[in-house]
Amino acid sequence: MYQTNSLQEKAKQFTYILIPILITQLGLFSMNFFDTIMSGQYSTADLAGVAIGSSLWAPVFTGLTGILLSITPIVAQLIGAKKNKEVPFTVIQGVYVAIIMALIIVCVGFFILDPILNAMNIEDEVRRIARNYLIALSLGIVPLFVYNVLRSFIDALGFTRVSMLITLLSLPINVAFNYVLIFGKLGLPALGGVGAGVASAITYWLIALISIYIVHTKKPFKDYNLFNRLYGIALSKWKEILIIGIPIGFSIFFETSIFSAVTIFMSTFSTEIVAAHQAAINFSSFLYMIPLSISMALTIVVGFEVGGKRMKDAMQYSWMGISAAVIVSVLLGIALLFLREQVASIYANDPVVIDLAVQFLFFAVLFTLSDAIQAPVQGALRGYKDVNITFLMTLISYWVIGLPSGWVLSNYTALEYFGYWVGLIAGLTAGAATLSVRLILLQKKQLKIKTVQR
Repeated sequence: MYQTNSLQEKAKQFTYILIPILITQLGLFSMNFFDTIMSGQYSTADLAGVAIGSSLWAPVFTGLTGILLSITPIVAQLIGAKKNKEVPFTVIQGVYVAIIMALIIVCVGFFILDPILNAMNIEDEVRRIARNYLIALSLGIVPLFVYNVLRSFIDALGFTRVSMLITLLSLPINVAFNYVLIFGKLGLPALGGVGAGVASAITYWLIALISIYIVHTKKPFKDYNLFNRLYGIALSKWKEILIIGIPIGFSIFFETSIFSAVTIFMSTFSTEIVAAHQAAINFSSFLYMIPLSISMALTIVVGFEVGGKRMKDAMQYSWMGISAAVIVSVLLGIALLFLREQVASIYANDPVVIDLAVQFLFFAVLFTLSDAIQAPVQGALRGYKDVNITFLMTLISYWVIGLPSGWVLSNYTALEYFGYWVGLIAGLTAGAATLSVRLILLQKKQLKIKTVQR
C-alpha cells in the first residue's frame, strides 16, 4: 500500500484492495450458501435445521470475529506511521485473544445450546439437525478465529489477494465435503444438514493451516517474523485490541443478531415459512457481501491515511467507497426484483417454500440501499478507530427500533411474518442515517484539527 496524490490513484489502489476482499468474502459466504442450498436439496427439515443452527451461530461468530477485526486498523495505522517493528507483537497477541475467545464460546455453548433449542417451538427433527450441525461446526471454531487474525494482518498490509487465494483454494474442498457428507457418497452415511457442519469445520482447519504457512514462509509477511519467537502474554496489548474490538464486535453482533432473532421468532410459524425466510435471508446476505467488502477495504485505506495524518485523503476514500456501494447495490436490487422466482428455485424444490421465498425476497430488495450505506460508513469509522458511538447507534437502530417494530407489525397487523422484514428495513435505515451523520461530523472535526495544527 502506498500514499496516493490524486482521485485516480486512489480509485486504482482502492479497487486493487477491494476486489480480492470481495472475492474472499463471497468465497467465505459461499460455504454457508452451499450449506444452505445443499441441505435444502436433501430435505425441507434439513434446510430448516441448518437455518436455525446458522441463525444461532452467525451473530456469535460475526460478533466475536468483529472483535478481532481491530487488528486491521491497529496494524494499518502502525504501517502508516512507519512503526513496522510493533506489528508482529500486536498480531501474536491477537492470536492469543482469538484462541481464548474460541475456547470460551465452545465451553459456553456446551451448557446453553440445549436449553436454547428446547425453548424454541420447532419440530423435533429440526431441533436435532440444528443441534448436531452446531456441534459439528464447533470443531473448527479455534482455527477459524486464528485465521481471522492472520487475515486481518495480511489485509492490513494491503495484500488482500493473498486472502482471496486462500479462500479460493478452500471453497471447492468445502463443496466436495458437503456433497460427500450431506448425501452419503463414497460409502459414507448420509448426514444431511449435519454433514454441512462437519464439512465447514474441516475447511476452517485447512484455511488456518494454509494461512500460517504463507505468513511464515512468503514475503513480505515472513519479514515480520511472526512465529520466530515466543511472545509472552501482554494484557496491555489485549486491552488495546479489546478496547477497539469490543465496540466493533458488538456493533456487528447487534446487526447480525437481529436477523437471527427474527428467524428464532419466526420459528413459531410452519417449517415451510422458516425455510423460505432462511432462503431469502441467505441470498440477501450474499448481496450484502459487496457493501461489507467495501467496508473492510475502507477500514484499511482510511486507517492507513489516518495513521499518516492525511485527513483529506481519508475523507476522499470514505465517500468514494460509499458511493460505489450505493450504485452497485441499487443495480443488484433492481435485478433481484425481476429474478426473485429463479433465485428462490435455487434453494428448494417445494412449491410452497418457493412461493413464500419469492415474497420475502421483495422485502430483501428494499433494504439493499440501507445496507449499502451503513456498512461502508461503519468501515470508514473503524479506520478512524471511532467505534464507541457507532456501537450505541447500532444498538438503538437494530434493537430499539428494528426488532420491536417488527414484532409489533407481525403480531398486531395483517403483515404477519412479513412484519419482521419491515422492522428490519426500519432498523437498517435508521442505522444508515445516524452513522452517516456521525461520519460527516467526525471528518469535519478531524479536518479542523489538522488546519489548527498547521
